[in-house]
Amino acid sequence: MSALAAVVPAAGAIFRGAFAHNRVRVALSVAAIALGVALAYAIALINRAAVNELAQGVQMQAGDADLEVRGPRGGFDEALYPKLAALPEIAVASPLVEVDAKLAKRDEVLRIIGLDVFRAGQLQPGLVPAGGDRLDALRPDALFLSPAAAHSLALAPGDAVEFQVGMHDVSLRIKGLLGASTRQRIAVADIAAVQQQFERLGRLTRIDLRVRPGVDVAALRERLARELPPGIAIDRPEASVSATASLSRSYRVNLNVLALVALFTGSLLVFSTQALAVVRRRPQLALFRVLGVTRRQLIASVVAESAVIGVAGSVLGVLAGYALAAVALRYGGADLGSGFFRGVAPQLGVEPVSLALISGLGIVAAIAGGVAPAVDAARAAPAAALKAGDDAQTFTQLASPVPGLAVCALGIAMTLLPAVDGLPLFGYGAIALLVVGTLMLMPRLADAMLSLAWRPRSVPPQLALAQLRGAPGQVGLSLATIVASVSLMVSMAVMVASFRASLDAWLLRVLPADVYLRASAGGDTGYLPPDVQQSLTSLPGLARIELLREEQVLLDPARPRIVLLVRPVDAATIGERLPLVDRTQLIATNAPPPVWVSEVAAGLYGFGAGDVIALPLAGARVQFTVAGVFRDYARQQGAIVIDRDRYVALTGDRRVTGAALWAATPDGAEALRARVVGTLRGADKLDIALPGEMRAISLSIFDRTFAITYALELAAVVIGLVGLSATFGARVLSRRREFGMLRHIGMTRAQIGSMLAIEGALLTGIGLVVGSALGMLISLILIHVVNRQSFHWSMDFALPWAALATFLSALLALATLTAVVSGRQAMSVDVVRAVKDDW
Repeated sequence: MSALAAVVPAAGAIFRGAFAHNRVRVALSVAAIALGVALAYAIALINRAAVNELAQGVQMQAGDADLEVRGPRGGFDEALYPKLAALPEIAVASPLVEVDAKLAKRDEVLRIIGLDVFRAGQLQPGLVPAGGDRLDALRPDALFLSPAAAHSLALAPGDAVEFQVGMHDVSLRIKGLLGASTRQRIAVADIAAVQQQFERLGRLTRIDLRVRPGVDVAALRERLARELPPGIAIDRPEASVSATASLSRSYRVNLNVLALVALFTGSLLVFSTQALAVVRRRPQLALFRVLGVTRRQLIASVVAESAVIGVAGSVLGVLAGYALAAVALRYGGADLGSGFFRGVAPQLGVEPVSLALISGLGIVAAIAGGVAPAVDAARAAPAAALKAGDDAQTFTQLASPVPGLAVCALGIAMTLLPAVDGLPLFGYGAIALLVVGTLMLMPRLADAMLSLAWRPRSVPPQLALAQLRGAPGQVGLSLATIVASVSLMVSMAVMVASFRASLDAWLLRVLPADVYLRASAGGDTGYLPPDVQQSLTSLPGLARIELLREEQVLLDPARPRIVLLVRPVDAATIGERLPLVDRTQLIATNAPPPVWVSEVAAGLYGFGAGDVIALPLAGARVQFTVAGVFRDYARQQGAIVIDRDRYVALTGDRRVTGAALWAATPDGAEALRARVVGTLRGADKLDIALPGEMRAISLSIFDRTFAITYALELAAVVIGLVGLSATFGARVLSRRREFGMLRHIGMTRAQIGSMLAIEGALLTGIGLVVGSALGMLISLILIHVVNRQSFHWSMDFALPWAALATFLSALLALATLTAVVSGRQAMSVDVVRAVKDDW
């Protein structure tokens, strides 16, 4: 047997012993990797399940359709249907009416699809009710629920359900359930019944087409797209899935990035843990070198330890991620607090691609964390490493700052690059490079900051400062996880606080009235009839009223419908009502009439102040001049403000969905609301609120939306704190011989404990200062690059001083306490044994 063959089993035994000797730190490393993998896998599962269910629902509703014709949310003239059905290329045409019906006396909306059962039977069999009385599908009061809708609404066949239409209720009776296996909340009824009951006479919202065999679908689509009226598009059914999913894509990508940040901090914990473990085992590793183990074999062995940690963490993380996704879907829904997938109840399944990718990232992250310590151990001279005290020489050298500065400079340069396919990939890359570059510079930064420290007179602080100054490399190593996690926490806290403050200021600007009322929140079946409008205008104590309307029109079939905000507009005072961020200085007298577009609309469609755009209104394409761009945080598909008088003149549509009321006296808001409730017919069907109440509701929705973000931030910070505790504990335990010597020359336990507390405070203070500064820089990238490119929002910078001070103080106290506790554990070893040299 060769010498190497004898060494390898011994190496395995030593490494197994190393795992056994460092159970706590190994367990923490495994837990950190598992947490990052679990978060990433859970988010991937939820997002994929929601999008898949949405796609399957659209496929079920489209059936065998090759093409789908759709237009504004309010529908288009049904005269288009016979024209398309009569085309020689069309085998089957199925007309549909879709309404988001508000349930009476319930704050819920149900999508109802009205269809021609005879046409749908040929094209969309999944939507045709099965079983029971065949004539039920034609009855004007019959409704068929999907199983998901029946379960969510707690309804069963035979129950009556009421919907709000305008200011009155419409009662329908559930005749059965849909047989198709969809987990979307939908209902089906006869198309004529839906048109009549929900006041959609003469209107369609969709026409599904199946072409005859041999017809070129793409060529037919291009020809019909040119012939259809403005505002009506024709495309493949799956295009609507892409349009809907695109609305939530940036939000989902941001969550994935946050989860990967947690995984990154976990890899830093593996790095620091492995590095310090290797430091303690330098004599053993050097012995293997003397016995014939090559550097490559030594590196492979140490990296294999990290791989074992990565595999264990990834396996546990995948299992925990699946459980976390199941809990989130059951109690929080598929929208993760964002509201994008309301009405979708997806079924969780295993995603092999996501599983392989994310678990692989967990293993790679752990391996990456062990490479540098392995290389450092392999480079050590065996003779020197076998001597006692050599471990103090590891990671003490100061590397050149040039690579770190270059990485940071590249990161800053990447912030100037545009989005890629609507995603801020370069912005994410810039943040990653800044974090990595700062970590590379940590030894230099720590050395510079320690050189500025005060010159203490007493012995414990002198020794603490000398210890840290003598090992800036180890200081930088110990601070890796805390700097990364603090920078994430600070950056996200500043970004969220800036967003929240900007949202609050925006609400104050766009809610100038004293009382607001809406006929149907979330649905499209409520409106204010003319008699109710008249009653509102004659209310006593009313100074002014503005009648409001929202409509959705289709500008681009690849995107969701854009919102038209129809309201009285005075171009001279529009700046007082809308938070404009860009406006034209002068509009020519012969220019098209003005409209104002939101930042989201400007970003999605390339609109700018002064541009002439065309809007599809009443089957015609009407030109307008963009008079300004305004902030709008409420409508993520974009919004356009148009004067109500001009809209009515162009469309003849006088329908109103809400109103803003001003009281005649400054303190008359409550009295005005009371008069609305007491005198208005059907006031119980209206959402009536004061601006302060609407602000509170909006801010609570904001906090709920960012709840998952807070959770991911907390996870990263916990990993960072655990990493700091583990690495500091390892440093303290590796210095037992030093503590023993100090005890021999007369230092008390209290003095050594004081020294360690000062070390912990100084070490943590450096990490908090650097992490906070890095976090501030990252927050600027998040605000001005990532959010602008992801959501097209602008916001004002706001610093949450109190929250950050509390958070940083708590971290400083916890880290100092950890240092003291670790010191007590190290000093528990007998003084004589602590200074004994075993080699």
